[in-house]
Amino acid sequence: MTDTADLTASEALAAIRAGRLTATDYRDACIDRIAAREKTIHAFAWFDPDRVRRSAPVDGPLAGMPIGVKDVIDTADMPSQYGSPIWAGHRPRSDAACVAAARAAGALVIGKTVTTEFATRHPGPTANPVNPKHTPGGSSSGSAAGVGAGFFPIAFGTQTAGSIVRPAAYCGVVGFKPSYGIMHRAGMKVMSESLDTIGVMARSVADCALAMSGMTGLDFGSPEAKAPRAPRLALVMGPTADQAAPETVSLMERAAEACRRAGATVTPLTLPPIFDAALAAHPYVMNMESAEALGWEMAHARGRLSPVLRERMEWGAAQPRQHLVEGRIAFAAARAAFPAAIEGYDAVLTPAAPGEAPEGLGWTGDPTFNSLWTLLHGPCMTVPAGSGPKGLPLGVQLAGRIGEDAALLGWAAWVRAAL
Repeated sequence: MTDTADLTASEALAAIRAGRLTATDYRDACIDRIAAREKTIHAFAWFDPDRVRRSAPVDGPLAGMPIGVKDVIDTADMPSQYGSPIWAGHRPRSDAACVAAARAAGALVIGKTVTTEFATRHPGPTANPVNPKHTPGGSSSGSAAGVGAGFFPIAFGTQTAGSIVRPAAYCGVVGFKPSYGIMHRAGMKVMSESLDTIGVMARSVADCALAMSGMTGLDFGSPEAKAPRAPRLALVMGPTADQAAPETVSLMERAAEACRRAGATVTPLTLPPIFDAALAAHPYVMNMESAEALGWEMAHARGRLSPVLRERMEWGAAQPRQHLVEGRIAFAAARAAFPAAIEGYDAVLTPAAPGEAPEGLGWTGDPTFNSLWTLLHGPCMTVPAGSGPKGLPLGVQLAGRIGEDAALLGWAAWVRAAL
């Protein structure tokens, strides 16, 4: 029998509507799970169980569903510290737009989840819920680990390179980065103007659609409904294929074969060089824009930045400005070329991470298989796909065209079922 805290939001809502469960019981089950595991997982940057218990359920499509909020996203009633000692104790006056949307949909903000420093490099204390000796990934570390541990069924993440997809894959959950701009970024500590995207993590594809529909008013479909046909998938290892660990190479072969057995067409595809050029520009755009975003911190609190972040920001600030202009042009060219590059395919099937979550908490892993799909501004997501040689979760990633978010969610649910 499934423990109450492990129910997906969709399952919990169905049980509540059928009278088999109350929102209060579901909330309390999550609080009990947090009490049992938080001292090991360290998913929260801020959590007050008494305050959560005092919160009355609000009607709406997410009525009573606990949601974790990554701590680069502002909350009016909780600290927003951005993973940095510079902002310790900071209390915004208002909710971020996405938090306001979640509350309006009836979600219960259960706490603030750990992020790497300004959602960049220096990690926090969060551990992988499957094996606490391993990283949960970053920068949305607390959100991914919290969903995986049963602390909350839904969480906000943000992605500049791979900060939704990679930690979700490492923690064995579903991570969805929607098309750029679908979730309004007002109230987020934005680092890269060209890249930063707010998305969600959950334990099912259906929950991602539920959360996104409830918070945006857009139709993200019913991804777990029977598809009218099997998909046509482009199998893309991408410009960084040589960085895939043996377990990822094997995983992609197994995933492609499983999809074929279920009726899909899976065709290996090599993207043209224009995509290599865009990926090469990603570090320049990301770090140069982030150096701009942290202009105040660099000027007034440089010594309180971690050495690794300070080095990256100094590097970004020292680059010729033309590199940023050229990088943005390279991004735009790749976005324009992408629909034709995958013409005839429903989605791209590609690795979510180089391999299993690395051991230790000092490094959150490499976004080498994520940055390209982020800069293309289309939807991308990971679904669980078994485990690797150390027993840690693996995921496969699907990516699609800008605006085809509902379709991608549907194909992701199909692939997960095929696996």
